[in-house]
Amino acid sequence: MIRVRALVILPTYNEAENVLPLTREILAADDRLEILVVDDNSPDGTGDLVEGAGRKDSRIQLLRRPAKLGLGTAYLEGFRFGLDRGYDLVLTMDCDGSHHPRHLPAILAAIEDADLVIGSRYVRGGGIVNWAWYRRALSRFANFYARSLLRLPVRDCTGGYRCYRRKVLKTVRPFEIRSSGYSFLEEMVWRTDRCGFRIVEVPILFEDRTRGDSKIDSSEIYRAAWHVLRAALRPPPTPDVRARPGSESATGSATSDSREA
Repeated sequence: MIRVRALVILPTYNEAENVLPLTREILAADDRLEILVVDDNSPDGTGDLVEGAGRKDSRIQLLRRPAKLGLGTAYLEGFRFGLDRGYDLVLTMDCDGSHHPRHLPAILAAIEDADLVIGSRYVRGGGIVNWAWYRRALSRFANFYARSLLRLPVRDCTGGYRCYRRKVLKTVRPFEIRSSGYSFLEEMVWRTDRCGFRIVEVPILFEDRTRGDSKIDSSEIYRAAWHVLRAALRPPPTPDVRARPGSESATGSATSDSREA
């Protein structure tokens, strides 16, 4: 049996309090997992901490960027890294503690019969802890808005806790996406659905950060709303490939190349 290689992408900016405890929990959750921290030149020394940890454990890798360049481009850097190095699965998580590693086994189990798995706050068994009512309302509206305009079969369109098969990233042309933040996440799930891939949601409990400062920018929500509307009115061309769910096994028997609102 071919051993699956799975990469977890952690975008960071000033997460010195959170990054090392989180990496330890991720690596303990499943021995197939490796980590790439994409750090945007954090002034609090996040990158230096990760670099030191990587010298002790080769499963922890660091990609330093020169400035704060945004969530969407951090994901793209991670996708390129994962594709170039032959990983079978690429996962994304927030580094602020809101995406708990205890959900990783369920996500990895679900990818056996799916092409994209989303850790969802809005399916039965999922939920949110420590959010004010207005933030919950805004999140639900943002998801309703994206789901309705883009006709998505997904409850949590803006959730960043995800696991992609390699073939998804090679098919949906993520490097053509110019949006960032929530709109990047929405467009990724939209492109995945339009290409015919199987998307599954598994419930997670989203827990608002207890350490460090939030990076949420309210203007990003308005940019995301505009991007969704523009995408609905002028959709990009769909790649001339129809995915066949289940054609590539997460056990490695591949038939081909194998922050939230």
